[in-house]
Order: sequence, then C-alpha cells, then structure tokens
Amino acid sequence: MQFLGGKIEKWLADLKLGEKLQALYIVCVILPLVLTDGIILYSMVSAESAQREHEMENLASAVQYHLLSIIEDAAATAETLYADKTIEQFLNVEYDSPYDYLIGYQELSKNSFLKNRMNFNDTRTTIYADNETIINGGEFSKLSKVADSRWYQTLKDSERDALFLFYYDDEASMVVEERRQILFLRKLNLVTNKGCEKVVKMELNYNDVVRDLKGMNYEADVYICYNGDVVLTNAEANYVGRPFAKFDKFKDVGYTHNMSAYGIDLQIYILEKENHILQGIYDNMPLLLFIILLNIFLPHLMMKQIEKSITIRIDQLGRAFDSVENEELKKIDKIEGKDEIALLMKNYNRMADRTNELIQTVYKDKLREQEINIAKQNAELLALYSQINPHFMFNALESIRMHSILKKEYETADMVEKLAIMERQNVDWGEDKVEIRKEIDFVEAYLGLQKYRFGDRLSYSLEVEPECEGLQIPKLTIVTFVENACVHGIESKTAPGFIFVRVYKKADQVWIEVEDTGQGMNEQQILEIKDKMENASIERLQEKGRVGILNACLRLKMQTDNRVQFFIDSEEEIGTTILIKVPEECL
Repeated sequence: MQFLGGKIEKWLADLKLGEKLQALYIVCVILPLVLTDGIILYSMVSAESAQREHEMENLASAVQYHLLSIIEDAAATAETLYADKTIEQFLNVEYDSPYDYLIGYQELSKNSFLKNRMNFNDTRTTIYADNETIINGGEFSKLSKVADSRWYQTLKDSERDALFLFYYDDEASMVVEERRQILFLRKLNLVTNKGCEKVVKMELNYNDVVRDLKGMNYEADVYICYNGDVVLTNAEANYVGRPFAKFDKFKDVGYTHNMSAYGIDLQIYILEKENHILQGIYDNMPLLLFIILLNIFLPHLMMKQIEKSITIRIDQLGRAFDSVENEELKKIDKIEGKDEIALLMKNYNRMADRTNELIQTVYKDKLREQEINIAKQNAELLALYSQINPHFMFNALESIRMHSILKKEYETADMVEKLAIMERQNVDWGEDKVEIRKEIDFVEAYLGLQKYRFGDRLSYSLEVEPECEGLQIPKLTIVTFVENACVHGIESKTAPGFIFVRVYKKADQVWIEVEDTGQGMNEQQILEIKDKMENASIERLQEKGRVGILNACLRLKMQTDNRVQFFIDSEEEIGTTILIKVPEECL
C-alpha cells in the first residue's frame, strides 16, 4: 500500500497544476457519476435479464407439458389397443375369403366403445397386421402395404415397443395436408406373444397441434426442433405440404430446453424478447444525455475558472523560466494579483535582472571554448589525412615496382591507370566523405593492382546493393580492410585465395562485409584486432605500429557518433570476416 501511495505521489508530482485539477475533476466527479450510473444500469439490466430467464424457463416448461399431454393421450389409447384381446384375436384369424373377413369385421365393429377409442380427438388410427387374408380399409390394413415405409423401418430399427415421431411423408398423395405427420407407433402382439406381427399407427392432426400451440398466446417465439429441423413453431406459418425447414436462428435464442419422450429427443428454443429497460433508455436518450452533460459541463466550467485564477499565471511563470535556454532570461511584463503566485513572479523578475548580467560573460566564454574544440578536431582530422596519404601511395608503388622487375611487360600501363584512380581519390581531401560507389571503384582499382602482384593466387568479388551506392562513408575505409585482407590473409598463404566485399541493407543498418579465405588468425590476434577497432582514438594513433585499421575505425566512429559496430570472425587456415554495421541515418 505504501508503495502504491509513493507511485501516486510521483505521478501527481509530474503533472502540471491544471492537469492536477483535471485529475481531481475526473476522479471526484466523472468517475463517481459513471460508476453509480453504471451500477444502477447494470442492476436494472441484470434484474430484467433474470426475469426474462425465469419467464422463458416457465414458457419452455409449459410447452413441454403441452407436448407431453398430447403424447401421453396417444400413448394411453395405444396402450388400450395393446391390451385389447378382441382386436388381437380378430387380426390373428386366417380368413378363408373376403366374405369371412367382412363378417368378422362387422362383429368387431359392434363394439362402439372400441370404435371411439380408435378415432379420438380427430386422430386417425390404423392397425397393420402381417396377415394377408385381411382386407385393406377402415382401421385395419395389411402390414405388407407399409413394410417399406420409412416410419415402419424407423420403428423396427429402434427396437422400441412404442415410438413418437415427427414425419414428412414425401411419398404421400398430392393432398398437401397429408405430407407433415405427427405419429405415435406401437407394437401390439406383446400380450400373448402369439399370432402375426401387429403395429398401430396413430396419426395426430398436425394442424390441430399447431393451432393449439399458437392458441397458447405465448409472449415469445417458440421453435420445437427435431434433428435440427423446425417441426412446430408459433412464430411462422407451418406449411404442412413442405418439408421441415432447418433451424437457423441460434443467435436469437434466449433459452434452450431439451426433452425426450418415447424415443424422440426434442429441442425447445425460446427466442429472446425485447429488453424493455434498454428500449426505455433508448427512448429517453435525449433527456439522459442532457442530464449527463449538465453534470459534466457545470463542474468543468468551475474548474476552468479556477485554472484562470491559478494555473494560467503559473504557466506564464513557467514559460518565463523556459527562456533559460536562450542568451537572456525573459522578464514577466504584467503581474496581476497580490497572492503568493504574484510574489513569486516578482521575485523571478529580480532574479532575471541579476542573472542576465552573468549570462553575457558565461556565454562569451562558451563561444571561445567551442572555437578551440573545433580547431582541435580539425587538427586531429588533418593528422589522420596525413597518415593515410603515404600509406596507400607507397603500397601501390611497391606493387608496380615488383611487377616491373619480374615481368617487364607493357601491362604496367594498366597498373599505372589504376594507380591514377587511387591517387585522385587519395589526394582530394576537401571532404572526408565519399559515396560508396566511388569507394568501391577505389577498392576495385586496388584489387586490380594486387591481382598483378599475386596472379592466380588472388580472386575477388564486389557486391553492392543499388540502394547503398549513393550513401556516404569516410574515404578509404573499406579499402583499408581490403588491404588488411590482402597483406595478412592472401600474402601469407601459398594456396589461392578469395576476397569478398559486400555492402547491403539489413533492418535500419548498412552492413559492410570484407571476407577473405587467407591465413586466418588465432584467438589472441582476434582479440587484439577487435580491441583496436572498438577503442580507436587519437591517442592510440599516436602510438607506434600500424595505423590503417585504427584510422578507418576512428573516422567511422566520428561520423556515426560512436554508433558504429565492429565484428570479427576468423579461423586459422580458413580465413577472416570483418563485419561493420552502420546506422543508415548516419550515412
């Protein structure tokens, strides 16, 4: 807790006074207003949501009860037929002629109570028997007539005694009302377990079921689905002549209830009702916005008046202190008020008068010191130039001399031409920077001269990305590392060697690689070279020894403000790779 308090104090200390007042306004006015209104709104919406959830749950239970009552009525009738031995005996008889069957049917029909049970509530009941001597018609029919029907196969495959089924008969007659069916199926030969197979098919009136569902006047849309199909609904037309449609309103479902009965699994979907609270908020949105703006705007105006009284003058004093970066402190022209802030502003003006006198002396001394530093840097740069000029000139002339003594050929003219390219670059020191393309031309001239010296022992490759050619680097930097590769890599190895120079961009840097397949270096030599590259300075140049690498690295560090990076990788008898990474913005 103490740590958190310290963090808050530090944060407040970094804010301007006006920002502190705004923070106070937000924390003490805006935030409580938002929180309290949010809590109230959340409570109202949560209560409304819980109420809707409870209502939808009750609605789903009512729909389930209604469906179960329909199913149980059909099941009770089927159970009565199942237990009726008179029907079972009638269907088990093998009749000698249709006349005999008709006599038996008339005797059975005298039982008016049985007739009423088979035709209750506009339900069409048919008993199918595996008896070819009966005649199709009325309440009885041969089982062979429906043996291939899907509803019979479904009952047979289910291995259940009774089955409730929503069924679309696409093989029915063109009478539209007969396509969608609600069936209750029951096997009847289980009492005596004798005789032929018998099945009762009870076809409930689909339109009556739909009418009853809509007559419930439920306040929400109800969809009853089986295997993803909408079999009943009070929200849309239930076209009995069309196949059952797929349910596709999952995003609007507010409550789901699953029920099972006689081998069928149904899903009852209750669609979300309109949120009356949110609708009320939407209807009264102009009034609510006006109240919110009133609660925010008036305190904001008051804060602005306080800011004019305090923070504006403090800001005026702060701008006056900003003039410290200039040659002369700026005085505050108009001071208003008699409070502590006005007294502070008057004291500042007295301090500015005294400080401006001292600034003149200090500023002149600073200019003089800068002139001395610039002169010193120019002198150091000239010293670097003077070290470079003879360094390369003598090496190039030595190559020409050796070739002239050993070969005595006119090819010397070509070497002199390359030497001229090098000398033009070497002598012109009006500007230390040079484009990379010109530096590479110098490298190519130098390697061409060395090619005369080493012959087939030296091969080289120069690769520069086009977008790098126009960038500028200190003169004679790349060629310094190339010369080092020739002298310490190729020259000390009898086998043929290669030198590769690559310049390319990677991320926000320009990468310069100089690789040779020469003699390589041991661990101690690598550390010494890396130390020279990373710690190049004027003082180290004044020491005895080779200055080429030190010179190039120092000038790269000066141009990049020490942001250049040097890497070296070497293995004896394998070769050496020098990698230089320079920020692109420094070139």
